[in-house]
Amino acid sequence: MKQLEVQIMGQSYLLSAPEGGEAKLLEAVERVDTAMCKIRDAGKVKARDRIAVLASLNLAFDLADREPSPARPSVAAASTTAEADAVILGLIERLDAALGEDGRLI
Repeated sequence: MKQLEVQIMGQSYLLSAPEGGEAKLLEAVERVDTAMCKIRDAGKVKARDRIAVLASLNLAFDLADREPSPARPSVAAASTTAEADAVILGLIERLDAALGEDGRLI
């Protein structure tokens, strides 16, 4: 195993990667960092843990459905800040509905 120090949203993490897997790990870090920074920069969500949850859900949806779909737009596919904001608000609403009254994100 090889250890790599990476930055995600300005915070350092020391991660382990199997030999030969460093490039894949760095690509994953870049995807997570990009997704989290877009959500943070949209300005609707401030807490790092909430940004991480939204980013991970967005990435998971993208993996589950590689083809872009109007029913499941992603922040990464948004071409404007307004579109990104709409995607983020939609994700928050879906999370709130799934979590119920006790787990409201906002």
